[in-house]
Amino acid sequence: MRFMLLPAIICAMLGLATPAHAQVTRVQSNPQALILDGADVKAGTDLFYLSGQLASPIDPAKTFADVKSIDDLGDTKTQTASALKRIKEILAARGYSMSDVIKLTLFVVADPKLGKMDFAGVNEGFKQFFKTAENPITVARSTFQVSALAGPYFLIEIEAIAAKKR
Repeated sequence: MRFMLLPAIICAMLGLATPAHAQVTRVQSNPQALILDGADVKAGTDLFYLSGQLASPIDPAKTFADVKSIDDLGDTKTQTASALKRIKEILAARGYSMSDVIKLTLFVVADPKLGKMDFAGVNEGFKQFFKTAENPITVARSTFQVSALAGPYFLIEIEAIAAKKR
């Protein structure tokens, strides 16, 4: 028996003990709310931090260099959906899904056609990916209005953090 305990004691002394089961708890005080209050991520959870993503040109034949107006990227709703689609694709390539996203940070520029940030458009694009039949969960989220993004025609940039059990 003494020899069976020895490996466990050595692992514990070296900090190699098996991590507790990974867990992500989503906190939402109002189930009707579009976003979470927060997310509690326990030790042993895989995390993926995704850099800010911009919308792709509406015409798939165009590159970012070909973008000459907001019309090439679309309104705030269209750009939000496009940036989230890019996030979904990047996550999938790493073995994550949109249901693994726990936090989004949105940087939004005022739409020149409206003269202000199109928060309703942001939410309409967001609703295509969260609290849907395909993905019934939602995320913690912060939204900031900024004066400019990487290019003059971008209306939104979105960062994401995803967490999943190992």
